Amino acid sequence: MELRHLRYFVAVAEELSFTRAAERLHIGQPPLSQQIQALEEEIGAILFDRSKRSIRLTEAGRTFLQDAQKILALSASAADAARRVERGEMGELKIGFIKSAAFTPIFPKIINAYRRKFPKVNLVLREIPTLLQVEALHDYALDIGFIRPLELDVPPNLALMKLQNHQLAVFLPEKHRLATAARIDIGDLRNEEFIMIPRDEGTTLNPYIFRLCTEAGFEPKVVMEAREAATIIGLVAAGCGISILPEVFGSIDIKGTRLRLIESAQALTHFALVRRANEPSALTRAFFDIAEEVRGAMKRE
Repeated sequence: MELRHLRYFVAVAEELSFTRAAERLHIGQPPLSQQIQALEEEIGAILFDRSKRSIRLTEAGRTFLQDAQKILALSASAADAARRVERGEMGELKIGFIKSAAFTPIFPKIINAYRRKFPKVNLVLREIPTLLQVEALHDYALDIGFIRPLELDVPPNLALMKLQNHQLAVFLPEKHRLATAARIDIGDLRNEEFIMIPRDEGTTLNPYIFRLCTEAGFEPKVVMEAREAATIIGLVAAGCGISILPEVFGSIDIKGTRLRLIESAQALTHFALVRRANEPSALTRAFFDIAEEVRGAMKRE
């Protein structure tokens, strides 16, 4: 049984006239009658009572009409859903984001703008460190990632869009000798005790800080580790040491700390969007387009 047979049957059932149904379907009346007869033979039931003056549905025909209309409606809905997915208007996007994403104004703006334009797309958001996001993209566990590349060599099969630059900052106890310094260089921190994100966290920040310190002629003395920025800043306030984090974490307002930007072109980080480059779906392309629009609008503000 083909869908066209159901469409022929529904047209005749709704018109109760082979002539009008044939006109509606833009086919000849004899072929339409033949198709209806073939359908009746296939299902083994008479669907119409025919007379010279009129036709009407049999009991079997009335039952068959209800199901035929449902099948045609479902078919049309399935085709429409497929077209909307192809256009990037429907489906699911698995998105990874780093811890600092929530503290960047551009991240919620992109998510909100995308949701407004594509409300039928289900966004599955997961907080994942940069290095693990790259692995997840390779494994198709993620479609898009908000990452901080830093020391990461982005593989050629990934496409990257830089969203914002964030300066690295030193978080200091409020009574620290450098708390009121006009500027801070990495070298000023050589004798400090550091509180850092663990190396096994999967973030690119830890190795980058080590490289900056090594280039300044020393290795940071790590006395404590914590996985959450708020915890690290709280430990700084408690006088346990100092820490280097992207400036966006300055929005975590914990009393007893001071933030000072590091005056170095090298102490700059990039907040970026990444996806697989070799097979961009309509969904990921649309998300990148929205991100580009938001980025441009924020630059003009």
